[in-house]
Amino acid sequence: MRKYRSLVVWQRAHRLSVGVLRATDRYYHPRSRAVFDQVRRAALSVEANIVEGYALSTPLQFRRHLRIALGSAAEVECFLEVVGEVEYLPRPALDELMTLTDLIIGNLFGLVRKGLPTKA
Repeated sequence: MRKYRSLVVWQRAHRLSVGVLRATDRYYHPRSRAVFDQVRRAALSVEANIVEGYALSTPLQFRRHLRIALGSAAEVECFLEVVGEVEYLPRPALDELMTLTDLIIGNLFGLVRKGLPTKA
């Protein structure tokens, strides 16, 4: 069941989850609470939906969950844009998370189009 770990998109989504959690913990401020909570949930949702879709073991369910993960990745992108504009995260940390999010969105688009997992 843990073969999802071989998916490049899962590896990147996991790095995004950990990166978002660390960055939002490190730079937390009461004013940032609402948007940090949202970006954290969205990032975790990307990873979780990839795993859930993989675990269901049918191409149709996998593709459905990849689409959900894609929606969550778009949310992450949106929230990171806001976080950048209000300067809640330093630019290097934000740029790293944005780059990773862009890669994940590209991977998810490719997988939804093909319907096949990519291996590392």
